Amino acid sequence: MHQYLLFSPEVAAARTAGKPIVALESTIISHGMPYPQNVTMAQEVEHVIRAAGAVPATIAIIEGKICIGLVAEQLELLATSPDAMKVSQRDLPYVLSQGRLGATTVAATMICAQLAGIHVFVTGGIGGVHRGAETSFDISADLQELARTNVAVVCAGVKSILDIGLTLEYLETHGVPVISVGQPGFPAFFTRDSGFKADFQLDSALEQAAFIQTKWQLGLHGGIVVSNPVPEAFAMQKDEIDSITEQALREARDGGVTGKLVTPFLLARIKTLTEGRSLMTNIALVKHNAQIGAELAVAMRDLPGLQPI
Repeated sequence: MHQYLLFSPEVAAARTAGKPIVALESTIISHGMPYPQNVTMAQEVEHVIRAAGAVPATIAIIEGKICIGLVAEQLELLATSPDAMKVSQRDLPYVLSQGRLGATTVAATMICAQLAGIHVFVTGGIGGVHRGAETSFDISADLQELARTNVAVVCAGVKSILDIGLTLEYLETHGVPVISVGQPGFPAFFTRDSGFKADFQLDSALEQAAFIQTKWQLGLHGGIVVSNPVPEAFAMQKDEIDSITEQALREARDGGVTGKLVTPFLLARIKTLTEGRSLMTNIALVKHNAQIGAELAVAMRDLPGLQPI
């Protein structure tokens, strides 16, 4: 047992019983959505996972421990506290050693999930190469973690605020396979198609699980991106979201917003400029990802010999 890990009663019981477990990040709760929609979303996502036969494990840093699974009081604390830090890979030692409250990003959640022996992680969208990275060098730590951490990440692609083409090039260079579900195209979070293709289309959980098992059995370290488009009824129009994104990016530049503050700023502005419709899309895609992720976790549990190296 890792000294920093603290399992919730539900997750501890699932581990003992050999039930499939799905990791969930917490930055979407603390920094990605307003209160109380963030709490409602987190509860609904956990319900989707349970209904599909798996156990949810929302991950956060609380009082010097990596909490694998949150009880209701911890979820409420994370959703309402202005002191919750956004925790990526570099921040983990500081937040743990200082006993700070921390919400985990994709990168940090992958690290914590691997420490806890969890193979599947569900999020909204992964980080990527930011626009203008050729001069700013602004590349999300999520991508490096995908290159080295043995966790499958179910997401709705990457947000259109990023340079999607360069993000996919980075993943290819580092040997991270990108799977698509239900279509050959790679989704762009608010929209179903980014204009780029995924590496492989694998529609069933069994196919996805077999692919992941084969990768790890070959000794090929690193994660897998399982890209799952937002349901069509909730998808936004590409022209509209592209125009709004450009406006939000200009406002961020003009306001001097940089670093880890950029994404929360842009999401908040996009929510305002779409009169809340982007928040509905965000919630819908996370719940859809939870369904796909839970089915994948069940399929991986049922495959013999799944042992990431």
